[in-house]
Amino acid sequence: PLQPEAMDPQRVKEAYGDKLSFEGAISVQRTLPFGTPEEVAEEARERLESLGPTGYILRPSHTITPETPIRNIIALYEAANKYRRIRRR
Repeated sequence: PLQPEAMDPQRVKEAYGDKLSFEGAISVQRTLPFGTPEEVAEEARERLESLGPTGYILRPSHTITPETPIRNIIALYEAANKYRRIRRR
């Protein structure tokens, strides 16, 4: 999984995107537990745009912690559905 706090997902995709598939990259240390639903949706859109449309599985970078607001988890699922067909820039 890509951990956005430790590596730049865009740089990793540019370097290895034609050789690897990626997953994760939704922050469980910042955005998911402490951001707003809008920030979660925007991070999901950015990840789908930069890492997709092929070779990427949208999901949190690690386990969702108990203090994560349910509204943020729902925002992630809704963004995944809304932006699932986004084209890479």
